[in-house]
Amino acid sequence: MRKSAFTLCLFIFMLAVAAGCSDGEEESEEDKAVNGKWTGAIDVPNHQLEIIVNLIKEDGRSGTISIPVQGIKDYPLSSVTVNGQDIAFFMEVHGQQISFDGEYKDDVIEGNFSQQGQTFPFRLTKGGLVDESDENFLSVETNEGTLYGELEKPDGDGPFPVMLIIPGSGLTDRNGNSSGIQGENNSLKMLAERLAEQGIASVRYDKRGTGKNLEAAIPENELRFSQFVNDAVKWTELLEQEENFASVGIIGHSQGSLVGMLAAKERHADIFVSLAGSGRSIDQVLLEQLENQLSGDSLQEAESIIKKLKQGEEVQDVSQELQNVFRPSVQSFIASWMQYDPVKEMGELEVPTLIVGGGRDLQVPASAAELLYEAQPNTDKLIIEKMNHVLKEAPEDEQGNKETYSNPDLPLADGLMEGIMEFLRDRDFLE
Repeated sequence: MRKSAFTLCLFIFMLAVAAGCSDGEEESEEDKAVNGKWTGAIDVPNHQLEIIVNLIKEDGRSGTISIPVQGIKDYPLSSVTVNGQDIAFFMEVHGQQISFDGEYKDDVIEGNFSQQGQTFPFRLTKGGLVDESDENFLSVETNEGTLYGELEKPDGDGPFPVMLIIPGSGLTDRNGNSSGIQGENNSLKMLAERLAEQGIASVRYDKRGTGKNLEAAIPENELRFSQFVNDAVKWTELLEQEENFASVGIIGHSQGSLVGMLAAKERHADIFVSLAGSGRSIDQVLLEQLENQLSGDSLQEAESIIKKLKQGEEVQDVSQELQNVFRPSVQSFIASWMQYDPVKEMGELEVPTLIVGGGRDLQVPASAAELLYEAQPNTDKLIIEKMNHVLKEAPEDEQGNKETYSNPDLPLADGLMEGIMEFLRDRDFLE
């Protein structure tokens, strides 16, 4: 897990609109172009802050903005200027002048967002996140909103075996891309496509707060690890009920490995594949990472916080240096994650399991796969020596390895799909 996985930008935005038409006036072409829902993001450093804007025209222009990952929903907008294709949003918030200056064309608004002397690009696209009539997407209802997942099917008629693909930590989308990393690797998308070529359907879904599931975000102070597990269970329940699917398996990547094995235990999936899953609890992983980054008082503070969170205590007074990782609003989530030991959970898993590790994984070493493998005799193990955390072949040097994270043209590492397919055939997942 990367330190940036817990980093959320704390900007607060508000939009507004000035000057308009009287009631009863026929909607102009300009109004038709501007009115409605807009979805997109602001490109703040090392992160995309996703937002939803609704613009309407009733007795003047008005609207709302939502920033789901910050728990901001339908916040009222108050003043915008529209001049031809130019559109600008302004408002003062706590004495700060905040502005969006952009241009709209072909159902896209692009421009610059400015706050406190800093300027970042933003882009909004007209329309909602999901076309409800799109047969390539399935949905499940949860207590925290609707979740959407993309269905990848083989050619021909079913029923097909189907795999649920669970992404890793942070704001990671269904394709395996993280908003904290510039560019795309599309590793999970490639995985789904390769499975379809072999006659296996799959459903993969964006984490809450990103992609198609932006509006299903849970504020970080309310988020718990069990909610990730509940989401995966909901998906397995749906797949089991679909007549077009014969057997149901789970593939979990990185953090999704722990989520997947917990869901597989609860719903008794037919098969489970762990990709780059940790073999230690998150408190141990965090401590090791911080020992490599901190020293002195900061390291002692981090060790103290981790110990208290493990015991169920929260820490309100956190130094600025550790705010990104241990700010009070995220502590309950970390504490809930700490309660799960992957080795213990793997030892209790009763379904056929394949554990896959990469020899050049900078985030989860191949030794983690060894720990999981030793915990459960009903498992197979696959170590791909040149594979890194995003399932691509990577060079030995760290910089070259990281460059693969943003290269969608690189294929999956040699041996990965071959190993997965051999396991599925050996364990009679394919009929």
